[in-house]
Amino acid sequence: MHRLIAHPWSLRLPAHVVNGITVALGIGLLQWIFTALIGAHFAQLALSGAIYASLADLPGTPGRTWRRLLAAAAAGCTTAFIIALLKPFPLALGGGIVVITFVATLAMAWGPRAGSVSFAAILGIVFTMGLPPAQAALPLAGWHLLGVLAYLPWSLALTALLQPRYRRLALATVLDCSSRLLRSRAAIVATGPGKNATPMQLKTWVRDEAALALQLQAARDLLFDAADTPLARRETAALLHAIDLRDVLLTSRLDLDLLGTDSAALRLRRLLALQLRRFARALDGAQALLGGSNAAHPATRAARPLTTMLAPGRLAAGDPRARLLAALDDRLRHLGADVLRILALLRGGAEALPLSRRQLQEFVSPDGWPLAALGPHLSSRSTVLRLAARTALALGTAYGIGLALPWASHPQWLVLSVAVVLRGSLDETLARRDARVAGSVLGCLIVLLLACLPIPIAWSVAFVIAIGLAHGFALRHYMITAAAASVMALLQAHLVAPDAGFAIGERLADTFLGALLAWGFSYVLPAWERQHLPAAINGALLALQGYARSTLDLDDNGSVTQRLARRQAYDALSVVAGALQRSAAEPRTVRAPIRELSAFLDHAHQLMAGLSMVRLLLAQRGFEFDRVKTQACLADAAASLHKALALQSQPGSPLPSGVATGLDLLPLEAPELDLMPWLMRRLRVLVMDSAAVENGALVALAKLAH
Repeated sequence: MHRLIAHPWSLRLPAHVVNGITVALGIGLLQWIFTALIGAHFAQLALSGAIYASLADLPGTPGRTWRRLLAAAAAGCTTAFIIALLKPFPLALGGGIVVITFVATLAMAWGPRAGSVSFAAILGIVFTMGLPPAQAALPLAGWHLLGVLAYLPWSLALTALLQPRYRRLALATVLDCSSRLLRSRAAIVATGPGKNATPMQLKTWVRDEAALALQLQAARDLLFDAADTPLARRETAALLHAIDLRDVLLTSRLDLDLLGTDSAALRLRRLLALQLRRFARALDGAQALLGGSNAAHPATRAARPLTTMLAPGRLAAGDPRARLLAALDDRLRHLGADVLRILALLRGGAEALPLSRRQLQEFVSPDGWPLAALGPHLSSRSTVLRLAARTALALGTAYGIGLALPWASHPQWLVLSVAVVLRGSLDETLARRDARVAGSVLGCLIVLLLACLPIPIAWSVAFVIAIGLAHGFALRHYMITAAAASVMALLQAHLVAPDAGFAIGERLADTFLGALLAWGFSYVLPAWERQHLPAAINGALLALQGYARSTLDLDDNGSVTQRLARRQAYDALSVVAGALQRSAAEPRTVRAPIRELSAFLDHAHQLMAGLSMVRLLLAQRGFEFDRVKTQACLADAAASLHKALALQSQPGSPLPSGVATGLDLLPLEAPELDLMPWLMRRLRVLVMDSAAVENGALVALAKLAH
C-alpha cells in the first residue's frame, strides 16, 4: 500500500481516484474479515454501516475527516433504525420516508460538506428497505455500528498516511488547471479584440476559470490546514503563487483592445499568446517535478520582452502603442516570476510565507455544524427548503408508486433513482437524468456478464470494485458512478438474498421511471435562478466594494483582509456566473436575461482586473510613490468606486467619458522611469469601470424585475 501511495506514477491518478481505491480496499478488507467471522448475510449488514461512513471519506485532513465520517455514519445508522421500525407498517413507512428525506435534504443548509451526510440518510432508507422482512431494528443497528467502528480506524489511518500524497495531488491539480486556463486565455488573446472570440473559446475560458476556483479551495483546505513542516511550507508557498498567478492572468485582458486590429496588433497578440503558452508548458514541467522528475524543462526561462520579440519596423515611429508595450511586458514579467518561483519551490527552494499558519486557517472551508446556518433557510424563498420539500414529495410519491407496481419487490430502487437524479436546479437534474439512465444500462450489462460466471468470489470482488468507482467518481463523472451503483445494488441484493437472483429488468425499469419522476418533480416548488439573481448581484457588488476598499488602502496591501476580500469577490462573481449558466436549461419564460447578465459579469471582471493591477503596483513598487500624494489619489478613487458600486444612479445613466482609455493619453514616460502617471491612469480607468459595473447591474436588475 505504501509503495502504491509513494510511487511517482501514482501522482498521475487524481486524488478522487486514489481516494476511491482506498475506500474500496477498506470495504473489501472488512467484507473478507466479516464474511470469515460472521457469515455472508451479517457481513453485508455490517458493511452497510461501513458504507454510510465511507460516503464522507474524502481527501482531507484527519481532524476534518473523522468528524464528517461520524456525522455520515450517524445519519445512515439512525435512518436505518427508524426505517426498520416502520417497515412492517407500509403507510407509516411512507410517512417516515417523507420526513427523513426532508430533514436530510435540509442539512444542505450547511453547504456542500453536508452532501455526504444527507445522502447517507437516503442510502439508509434504500439499504434497509431492501433487507428481508424479518430483520429486527435493534440487531440491525448493532451490525451497522460494528461496521462503522471497523471502518473508522482504517479511514483515519489511511487519511494520515496519505496526507503528503493528497497535498501533492491537490497542488498538481491546481497547476494543471492553471495551465489549462493559461492556454484558454492565450486562445482568446490571439483571436483579436474580446468581441471577436468565438463562443467555444469563451465557454472554455469560463469552464477553466470555474474548475480552477474549485480546485484552489480544495487545495487550500489540505495545504493551509497542514502541520508546519518545511515541505508543507514549500507547497503552501507554491499554492499562494498559483493563486497570485490567476490574479495576474486576469490583468492580461487590460488595454488589449487599444492595440487595434491591424497586422502589427495581430502580431503583438500572437506574441502575447505565445508567452502565455510558454508559461503553461512551464507549469506542465512543475507537475513533472511534483511527480518526482528533476529534469530541466525548456520553458522555465523568464519571459522575453515584447520590445525585443517584435521585429523592427512593425510599429511606425511615434506609434502610441509602443508606450503600451512596457506595461504589457511588466505583466508578463509578473506572470513569469510566479511560474519561476513555483518551479524553484518544487525543486526544494525555501521561501518565507507571507501569512502565518493561523492566518492561513481563515481561508479554509468551515467544518462545523452551527444551528444558526439553518436560520436563513426557514423561509419559503430558500432554495434549500424548497429542494427539501420537493425531494421529500418526490421520494414519497416514488415509494407509493413502487408499492403499486407489479415488480414491487424492490421499491427502494425507484426511491434511490429519484433521490440521485433530482437536484437543486433543472440544469443539474437533466444532466443527472441522462447520466443515470446511461450508467444504469451499462451497469446492468456488466451484471449480466458477471451472472455468466457463477463464482461467488468474483461477485464479491466486483462489488468492492463498484464501491470504489461509485465513491471516486460521484462528483466528477456521474455516469461511471451510476454504472458502479447499479452493479453494487444488484450484487448486494443477490449477496443478501441469493435465491432471489439478479433483478436486472426491474432495475432498468425503476431507473427509467425514477428518472422521469425526478424530471417531473423538477417543476414542483421550483427555485428558478432569476428569483435569486438579484441577491447574487447585490452580493457581488458588496464583495467588489470590499475588494476595492482593501486594494485602495496603502496600509492594507498584502494583508489577510485584502486576500480574503479578493477571494470573496471571485466567489461572489462565480455565484452569478453559475446561476446564469444553469438558467440556460430553464423554461424560456423564466430564463434569466443572458445578454444583460453577461454584460454585468464582463464589466465586473474588467473592474477586478484593474483592481488587481493596482494591487500589484502597490505591492511590488509602492516604495517608489510619494506616500501623501498616492494616499490622496487612492482615497478619491475609493470614494468614487464606493458610490458607483452602491448603485446610487439610475438605469441608463451616461457613463463617464473615455478620457483615460485613449492611446493618445497613455503616459509618455515608460513605467520604469515614472510610475505615478501610470497609476493615475489606472485609477481613472477604475472609476470608469466601476460606473460600467453600476450601469450593468442596474440594467440587469431592472430586467430581472419584469
